[in-house]
Amino acid sequence: MLKNMGKVIAIANQKGGVGKTTTTINLAASLAVLEKKVLIIDSDPQANASSGVGVMEDDVDTTLYDCLINGLDPTEAIYETETPNLHLMPSNIDLVGAEVELATKEKREYYMKGITDALKEYYDYIFIDCLPSLGLVTVNALTAADSVLVPVQCEYFALEGLGKLSNTISIVQQGLNPKLKIEGILLSMYDSRLRMANMVVDEVKKIFGEQVFKTIIHRNSKLGEAPTLHAPIVLINASSRGAVNFLNLAQEFLKLNGDTIKSGLIENVS
Repeated sequence: MLKNMGKVIAIANQKGGVGKTTTTINLAASLAVLEKKVLIIDSDPQANASSGVGVMEDDVDTTLYDCLINGLDPTEAIYETETPNLHLMPSNIDLVGAEVELATKEKREYYMKGITDALKEYYDYIFIDCLPSLGLVTVNALTAADSVLVPVQCEYFALEGLGKLSNTISIVQQGLNPKLKIEGILLSMYDSRLRMANMVVDEVKKIFGEQVFKTIIHRNSKLGEAPTLHAPIVLINASSRGAVNFLNLAQEFLKLNGDTIKSGLIENVS
């Protein structure tokens, strides 16, 4: 019997500072803890997703850049992380040059798709951590993806970024990837004490309705400290509010995808 191919999810928002990398690392790690095989592709030259799961620049010989530009077999740029079931294709500063180098190639928007197509059989879920800008690498990610998960910061300019991203997704759907869907809108960095945060939650739910995840990611000091410890929050403090938020999100994500959690694992951590 043929194995189901893994699903590719781009985590994107053209606005910076909304929690894309935090979402990528911690949702992926939470799914891995729930015994799903998960890969993170770090497509940001700053490599924050790479260091955030404990894979440092000095520890890697091959990266996404080598696969995109030098034709390296994608399986040769995969690294294990401290989280069981979670692997990484890292990035580094070389990826800045990929924008220029891809521009000269034929079918330049499809190079990431070639990478994910080669890896889908090995994973249940592949997450691509995207840059906040709409360059060729991000277009490649959206062309490769089955869906887009959009983190939205519960602050004043949140809706501005959403409008731009909606336009970008429409352009990609029309010209490059007609099957691209919205995985969901994720409200993040939420502080219930702030009136503006509650207004943003209400407004996003009013506009996007069922596309908004029920799980909201709260502001949490432990979550903020996790990148400096180079590990997902679920490994640092599984009982912290941040870890519980992301485990709940992982369960909601699996349910929406018709996927199951093995019996004996967490049923409800809220």
